[in-house]
Amino acid sequence: MASRPDDESSGKQTAITGLLLAAATLGALIIANSAAAPLYHALLARPVAGLATLAWINDGLMALFFLLVGLEIKRELLIGALSTPASRLLPGAAAFAGMVVPALCYVALTSGDTSARHGWAIPAATDIAFALAVVAALGRRVPPALRVFLTAVAVIDDLGAIIIIGVFYTASIHVALLAAAVAGIGVLIVFNRAGVRSLAPYLLVGAGVWAAVHESGVHATLAGVAVALTIPLGNRARHRGPTPLDRLEHALAPIVGFIVVPVFGFANAGIAVDRAALTTVAAPIPMAIVVALVVGKQAGVFGAVWGLAKARLAVPPAGTTWRQVHGAALLCGIGFTMSLFIAALAFGAGSANDTMAKLGILIGSLISALAGYVVLRTAR
Repeated sequence: MASRPDDESSGKQTAITGLLLAAATLGALIIANSAAAPLYHALLARPVAGLATLAWINDGLMALFFLLVGLEIKRELLIGALSTPASRLLPGAAAFAGMVVPALCYVALTSGDTSARHGWAIPAATDIAFALAVVAALGRRVPPALRVFLTAVAVIDDLGAIIIIGVFYTASIHVALLAAAVAGIGVLIVFNRAGVRSLAPYLLVGAGVWAAVHESGVHATLAGVAVALTIPLGNRARHRGPTPLDRLEHALAPIVGFIVVPVFGFANAGIAVDRAALTTVAAPIPMAIVVALVVGKQAGVFGAVWGLAKARLAVPPAGTTWRQVHGAALLCGIGFTMSLFIAALAFGAGSANDTMAKLGILIGSLISALAGYVVLRTAR
């Protein structure tokens, strides 16, 4: 989840989300390695209205997360840090390389394990909430332009991860239901063109779109983003007040940041870190994820910035040193929320491969966070 680079309070809220997510993750790990572990897993497996609690969290609550991500992507592309072709070049290239290089690292390290290959996209995305929590801890040591760059990379990362989910993690499609969802999006576009500024019609039709997409076989993440892109951004001056996108983003941000993301982390990070689990760290899946996040991410992001600068096609963020750019590239290796989400799609939530993937995500993200903090903390 990104925050608006020009909005200091939004940045602080995202940093707090990172701290809450860290606390929820730690709590899940403690419970999963205590006598309360059976109760924890039983609660997540408990059926509610035909679906397990974990499924409601990952598919239902996370629909709000992706709706907010879609709103933020639209804002940044139209009036934010990615609103011009020139402003998109550097973070766009960094995000693209920061997705491709880790994926290639993962594929190379799991080439002998056919069951592991499906998780190639796990290390592709950056968790901006965790990354900005580290940036907040560093205070003025991080130049504002570098924070804007990091946020822009995360926005493009999120967009790339959503496309990957829709294209590569859809098993089968129910054409009639997908057609109904497309028709619903068409209705929302008509609302937008007609100047409808009340949020109620968008949310009612959007709920139907989500249900149709969920049942169609296409992952429901795409529904949240597609609905978000139809919400009017409009013109504040002409309409004298916040736009519908402003109002919905303002209402969703605290719900997603303070409830949805921490609950998701708590529900998905609870793995038993016993001797048996630690012996699997060297297995292809966790080891490939750790290397992809720690080495692949920084190599892709830093290499793209350095390459464009040397080719004189772009300049690094204003007021930054190469050491600071390297620190930001390391923070891009924090791939928590989206990585956990993709791991569950790739291997099936709760499977042995999913558990190993979670272990790799936790270790790789922790190393990236600590390394990025140290590099930025010691940069002049």
